[in-house]
This record gives sequence, C-alpha cells and structure tokens, in this order.
Amino acid sequence: MVADRIKTLRESKGITQSDLAKKLGITRSSVNAWEMGISVPSTQYIVELAIIFGVSTDYLLNVDDSATIKVDGLTEEDTFIVYNLIHYLQKKNKENI
Repeated sequence: MVADRIKTLRESKGITQSDLAKKLGITRSSVNAWEMGISVPSTQYIVELAIIFGVSTDYLLNVDDSATIKVDGLTEEDTFIVYNLIHYLQKKNKENI
C-alpha cells in the first residue's frame, strides 16, 4: 500500500510527519491521512515524495517491488560490499521460504 511505503520511507530517513509536511508545503494532518490510508497523495506529491525519498514513483505506488540504492560517494570497493550484502540477504531469504 502507498500508505505503508510513505510511512516506512519517512521513518527510515528519520523524518517526522511535521518535517515531511514542511518540505511539501502541506499540513501534518495531510501526511498523517496518507499514512493511515484515509487519503492518497496527488500525482504532484507522489513525484515530490519520490524525489525526497530517492525512490521511483512505481516503488512508492507499490507497482514495482524493486528499489534503487544510491551509491553516490561510495568507492568501488564500498559498492562491491553493498552489492554482495544484498546478494547474501536475497539468498538467505530464498532459503527461508
């Protein structure tokens, strides 16, 4: 659900509902309504949320489960470590199914 994605992404960035509302120029109650599934952000806000959280609009809308990880500023070695960690976790999760 869009509501769950917004809340999870917001919390993972350590942003309060009030902080997110300020960035978007809306009220905290609007963000709360999105996260509770009472309302859905307009297209304009979906795009702005995707930019703020560094994800695609498809991911935000739960159309696509793949996420993008920005590796800007990481060395080639750091990027390799991140890739291997993701691969390890995917393999571990497949084994637990």
